[in-house]
Amino acid sequence: MADYFVDMLASRRNGTLYVGVTNDLARRITEHKEKLVPGFTKNYGVDILVWYEPYSDIQDAIAREKQLKGWNRAWKIRLIEKNNSGWNDLITSAL
Repeated sequence: MADYFVDMLASRRNGTLYVGVTNDLARRITEHKEKLVPGFTKNYGVDILVWYEPYSDIQDAIAREKQLKGWNRAWKIRLIEKNNSGWNDLITSAL
């Protein structure tokens, strides 16, 4: 079982994107949906889980998060659409 997750959230299909890392995906997404996290995701309404990867090692998760944050937008969109072409909210499948 994964202890950490790298996630990508969107405001809507082809909308604003956010990349993060957490040790509790369900809690973190709930915080974003309920606008409990001040800052970028709250300001831009970014709360749809469109992509995530599980990791057992925090260092690997952080490295992947940094890698994705360095990617251009087109690469991120391709990654999302590879397995989630409808930009569906994946929170139920992530639980």
